Amino acid sequence: MNQDVIHVYFMPGMAASPKIFENIQLPENQFKMHFLEWFIPEPDEALKDYALRMTKKIKHENIALIGVSFGGVLVQEMSKYLKLRRLIIISSVSSKHELPKRMKIARKLKAYAIAPTSLASHIDTFAKYAFGSNVKKRVELYKKYLSVNDKRYLDWALKNMVCWDQDKPIPGTIHIHGEKDMVFPCNHINDCIKLKGGTHIMIINKFKWFNEHLPSLILTGKAV
Repeated sequence: MNQDVIHVYFMPGMAASPKIFENIQLPENQFKMHFLEWFIPEPDEALKDYALRMTKKIKHENIALIGVSFGGVLVQEMSKYLKLRRLIIISSVSSKHELPKRMKIARKLKAYAIAPTSLASHIDTFAKYAFGSNVKKRVELYKKYLSVNDKRYLDWALKNMVCWDQDKPIPGTIHIHGEKDMVFPCNHINDCIKLKGGTHIMIINKFKWFNEHLPSLILTGKAV
């Protein structure tokens, strides 16, 4: 393999599997794609400690690290332990100030502690958390793309999403966000590349845009 190839690591969203990236393609002569997967956290594990453990799965240097939604939050925490070529977040937030009001209220009231994470009886409710309330066929999407159904993980993930405490964006972060994202509304996002018509699952249904623009964003930090 070309020694100059850039290794690109992808982190899926909350409870999601790498299948959400199944249509993402990067030129093979320039990039090598790797897919990270969620594992079960330790009891009361801090997000920063989980992120450190996830970095152990990175086997290359000077990588591009890409995360979606809560995976975007995780890769930001991971970046604090790594020297990256590029940090890209998609359909995510870059600080606690970009969280929607309902999540800020949930944090204040500790409502995450009573969130319906028992997926056997609440698949549709959890799919709303993961994909947004207006996505058609939520349960079908869940069955295909959400693979982590362990209650320990789900309780941990919801708590750490709502209670994420990063005060300022990490300098140099590239933030790509859909104008119609209902999970993290675009009007709360301060500095991003806005994707017209993009929803919270645009990594799935707007993959052509990403295939066209990700190479340039990784190489130069700018979209073509």
